Amino acid sequence: MRKVLVVNGSPRGDRSHSRRLVQLFIDQWTAFNPKDIVHYREVGKGNLPHISEDWIAAAFTPPEDRTAEMKETLGLSDRLVDELLWADTIIAGVPMYNWSVPSSFKAYMDQVMRIGRTWKFESGKPDGVYVGLLENKEMYLVSARGDYGYEPNGHNAHMNFQSNYVKLVFGIMGVEDIREVVLENEEYGGEQFSHSIKKAEGRIQQLLSKRFKTLKEPLR
Repeated sequence: MRKVLVVNGSPRGDRSHSRRLVQLFIDQWTAFNPKDIVHYREVGKGNLPHISEDWIAAAFTPPEDRTAEMKETLGLSDRLVDELLWADTIIAGVPMYNWSVPSSFKAYMDQVMRIGRTWKFESGKPDGVYVGLLENKEMYLVSARGDYGYEPNGHNAHMNFQSNYVKLVFGIMGVEDIREVVLENEEYGGEQFSHSIKKAEGRIQQLLSKRFKTLKEPLR
């Protein structure tokens, strides 16, 4: 039995393509693993606060020296970090907004990028060498984009501050096994977008087939 954390980063609801693909991923996952535990964390519509001066002061104060007010300030951040530590598998749906991630998802990453909890310096003090503390975890990143060509060597690769950034941050926190599902061409619609949907669904099929070795039926 595995513990699966689902993080939805889109501000949209039913109109969100990343949410639909994430749910398709989960539906297929649980169909073959009904005993797995799935926990949802709403980020896109969750109104997560951005970090503040008080948050920074609390986060960089040794735990044993934190006041009651500091502990309260870090309460949400601690819960978000606990979810990541709890999970074996992370499935994150993240649309591309202005070549990066939605501000709500950036706020989430800022909340969980916690020195001493999800990462540390190798020597225990600033040394430029980062050590991730999220061990033995896998991540599936579902990326949705309006345009295309953001893959490595694509004509827009130099502007991909979405998936490259997410992979970098989670990699620093110790999540090295990150696989991606990409949906492109929403801006164009029509046959071009339909092809992208089929390609993304096929990628989910491929990942789950490889992951479980038993998935035979096509996604619907």
